[in-house]
Amino acid sequence: MTSREPLFQRVAIIGLGLIGGSLASAIRKNNLAREVVGADQRKEDLLLGQSLGVIDTIAETTAEAVQGADLVVLAVPVQATRKVLEEIRPHLAADAILTDVGSTKSSFVKDVEAVFGEFLPCIIPGHPIAGSERSGIRAADPDLFSNHKVILTPPDNVSSAHLAKLQVLWETCGATVLTMSVAYHDEVLAATSHLPHLIAFSLVDTLAGEDQNMDIFRYAAGGFRDFTRIAASDPVMWHDIFLSNRDAVLREIDHFTNDLDQLRTAIADQDGATLLRVFSRAKAAREHFSKMLSGQAYVTNNSENQVTFRLQPGGSVTGDIRVPGDKSISHRSIMLGALAEGITEVKGFLEGEDSLATLQAFRDMGVAIEGPDNGFVRIHGVGMHGLQAPRGPIYLGNSGTGMRLFTGLLAAQPFESELTGDASLSVRPMNRVADPLRSMGAVIDTAEGGRPPLKIRGSQGKKLIGIHYDMPVASAQVKSCLLLAGLYADGTTSVTEPAPTRDHTERMLSGFGYKVDREGPTASVTGGGKLTANRIDVPADISSAAFFLVAASIAPGSDLVLRHVGMNPTRVGVINILRQMGADIEVMAEREIGGEPVADLRVRSAELKGIDIPEDQVPLAIDEFPALFIAATCATGRTVLTGAEELRVKESDRIQVMADGLAALGVETTVTADGIIIEGGQTIKGGSVHSHGDHRIAMSFAVASLRASGEIEINNCANVATSFPGFVELAKETGINISAEGSETDAEERSH
Repeated sequence: MTSREPLFQRVAIIGLGLIGGSLASAIRKNNLAREVVGADQRKEDLLLGQSLGVIDTIAETTAEAVQGADLVVLAVPVQATRKVLEEIRPHLAADAILTDVGSTKSSFVKDVEAVFGEFLPCIIPGHPIAGSERSGIRAADPDLFSNHKVILTPPDNVSSAHLAKLQVLWETCGATVLTMSVAYHDEVLAATSHLPHLIAFSLVDTLAGEDQNMDIFRYAAGGFRDFTRIAASDPVMWHDIFLSNRDAVLREIDHFTNDLDQLRTAIADQDGATLLRVFSRAKAAREHFSKMLSGQAYVTNNSENQVTFRLQPGGSVTGDIRVPGDKSISHRSIMLGALAEGITEVKGFLEGEDSLATLQAFRDMGVAIEGPDNGFVRIHGVGMHGLQAPRGPIYLGNSGTGMRLFTGLLAAQPFESELTGDASLSVRPMNRVADPLRSMGAVIDTAEGGRPPLKIRGSQGKKLIGIHYDMPVASAQVKSCLLLAGLYADGTTSVTEPAPTRDHTERMLSGFGYKVDREGPTASVTGGGKLTANRIDVPADISSAAFFLVAASIAPGSDLVLRHVGMNPTRVGVINILRQMGADIEVMAEREIGGEPVADLRVRSAELKGIDIPEDQVPLAIDEFPALFIAATCATGRTVLTGAEELRVKESDRIQVMADGLAALGVETTVTADGIIIEGGQTIKGGSVHSHGDHRIAMSFAVASLRASGEIEINNCANVATSFPGFVELAKETGINISAEGSETDAEERSH
């Protein structure tokens, strides 16, 4: 035992089965109570528990157990809860915490209210998501809860001190504690635990009654055995659970039965398209959520999913590489392919988390999508009016592009939808798209300050009305959002931009056969047309190439070739700016593929000089400025950036975050309202940089290591996988001295 001061004086465990016994054992192991008292109907289990060291003291009755206890844990079958509550109520101390470990919470709260008259602040229902194929006191394991979750469902008026103590207890036992409402807990568990158990019990019971039942079980594959293993669970316990969580379970059974009937009909009718849609959606969802739960997808800025980059100074950059596909084009290829008539095939799709979020969202709206398989995706388009209402909120992770484009698309659909994202996306402004969409007739609710989640009520049977919109700030996302909404609007929707922005949406709409009028700074579409399936070869993302363009420019002795890079005129600001600074960038093998210009780039080290960055180039390099700040630091002379207010509302305030990171490495800058001034030639020292979960910040400081005098540590780098899967691996290949440390796996593994 440890020497820590016990959290509780006397803990009463009512029921010494697997969970109750394991909790008692964990409390004793971690010295969380001066005394652990056990009560159980089975006297032999109490004696065994005491002899095994699971409990300190045996109580003859439940009343005796709770007297003087400051924590009481009910670990009895859920159907026995009310009777036990009635027994302990007269003897329970007024300030004692009362909790349970049952897998249904609504029934526990009903029993509490029936016995106590109300849901008291000291009563905190709990449910550890842990178990074992073994049961009973002999299976008690003090480490059972390590690396498992415990859900608490406290009342609205819960005692914060009591809740904090209970959280500390579970966390000290090794669990991760989550809180949610009682109703939500029961809905979630009905879907994820109760329904699968019911199906397993039913399937085994059905097959056991077949004439050839022995052969069925003799020749069953591993998958059958794995799935039906849960049918060996305690029948009495599950009998109680299903009766106690009746309403939520019935809703899930009805939902599942309806979906099963649709599959039966598809098989009977030889409807292969429906089967493919369901199976591919299910396969993708399984992979999608497996990645998310293992910390490989939609990583958020919390302690569980931290990745740190560690870089040794110096080195040169050489080789012949192709960076991942363009994220902007990958997003749009899925969107337009889903709305097209026919099958769209995409090569070079970026398998980063942002693009995968878009892909999953369309699967959730009934679109059959095969892949991705090494960048190849096949999309079975449903036509302009074929999307189905998603069953729940659409989660877009860290993708600002996805959220803004989806807002325009979903505003025109005949169903309600909700868009959510991770902590970073949830603080980004969305009124810049919501306001003009509202003027088209859309009904959109946002959180405070115009931030996500966005609740979109759809067209409600009314068509949107085409508008002309003069954008106050140049933004390809806003322009694309309104053009997508305009596909469904009455009349013409036109957008005028104050400066050129990327035109992937216009080019791709034309490629899908939808007429787009472009006149100077104005792009317009007329609603009512259709999209026809297309083949797309996604070029390598120039935003991802930018890190290597800067790396090879600043590192002595570098000579690097980047293949198949997208050279869209609205995206080449980074090349224009670097060339003005004196970079040696050669454009080779220029060609056009699928309406998008591409080329191979050769870049060699050069002596860069500071410049005043032309404001007309700012929108053309908006995502590449973090890397360009590193180039400016390594140049001779002063670099001045103005007109870049947009950088302050990206995944982070990229101007301030870059300035803070440079300061941590000994580089002084001057931050202005719309830009930054960097005096080149300063020494980049070693140090620790916080990326604030911004993928481009993290990769930019990785590049800075090439000219640093000491080791650079970059924290909070997990979101690099949102735009550049495999960055660490490719950086190593070219000569950057980088390693990644994560809570579970290295960043390279996270990003694949």
